[in-house]
Amino acid sequence: MEEFSRASSLVMFDELCVASGLDPQLMLDNAGLPADTLAHPDNLISFQRMALLLDDCARESGNPLFGLELGLRQGTAVFGQLLYLVKNANTAGESLAELARYYHLHSSSGVVKLEVHDKLAFLEYTPVLREGIPSRQAIEHGVAVGWQLLKMLLGRQWNPRALYLQTAAGASAHRYARLLRTAPHFNSDRNAWVFDAALLAAPLSDADPALHALMQAHIEKLDELAPKELPEFVSHLLRNLLPNGQVSLDYVADYMMLGTRTLQRMLTEEGTSFQALLNETRQAEAARYLKESDISLTQLAGLLGYADLATFSKAFQRWFGMSPRQWRQANGRPGSARKLARERRRPTWLR
Repeated sequence: MEEFSRASSLVMFDELCVASGLDPQLMLDNAGLPADTLAHPDNLISFQRMALLLDDCARESGNPLFGLELGLRQGTAVFGQLLYLVKNANTAGESLAELARYYHLHSSSGVVKLEVHDKLAFLEYTPVLREGIPSRQAIEHGVAVGWQLLKMLLGRQWNPRALYLQTAAGASAHRYARLLRTAPHFNSDRNAWVFDAALLAAPLSDADPALHALMQAHIEKLDELAPKELPEFVSHLLRNLLPNGQVSLDYVADYMMLGTRTLQRMLTEEGTSFQALLNETRQAEAARYLKESDISLTQLAGLLGYADLATFSKAFQRWFGMSPRQWRQANGRPGSARKLARERRRPTWLR
């Protein structure tokens, strides 16, 4: 899961875009993120591209605090399943310690750390960004989410002593103070909220110990499975990229902001390869289209990224032991395309 984050990091992104006069789909496209990113919050996305997205939005909207405002709007919703674990711990300190321990399941391109010095608690957030990728929007987005998390855990007791940021100010100190109730110390050596360490012992009044134990078991299992998500992530990208014919290893690696060797190594570690995933994805998509649509075989070959029908037909024969036309006759359902079209026109609540 090198350099990835859950798409839940962009929950409510579309709302803020619209409020800022931006087209969310256009901004996602410009940043090189899949068009259906917002519809699948548990999917993985490139954290590097997410950082570029926030920077683009700040520039295009003329709002230098776009990332900060997005984080405040989202709050703890960004954490997805992880939220159910941290909100049901016994104390605020245990909650933050578990967040630090399992944060990599939400984003492998960032580190959360909790430390105590001289009766002060420091909740630190450090995103891992490549050289040349602007960091301020990503950092401010992270500390804004942290502000909302601490507010959720501590309620009226939440009263920050200080906020340290590694970057220069993007706007006046007054604007930051209005949003965060404190003026940050800029150009610092860390990104951290500082508060009274005694608050770490504050009990969480709404915690459910039974739910916490259940979620802990689930999260630990997820921790074991997390690296295995990469092949599905690549397959998801391929399904989106196939219709445009952009299915080379170089293109997909660049899309993920990884080197080709790095991507191949990561897939090899999970017992597969780029070519195997490409073949599996094409095979599954070919069967789906032949079953559910009346699309011509020539069109289908193009949608699957093949140069011509002959090359597609040869691959299909290898997969299924028969031609696409024979397979459609044996497995296709007459009228299925019309039925599918009618179903998609029906209101969601009637399906």
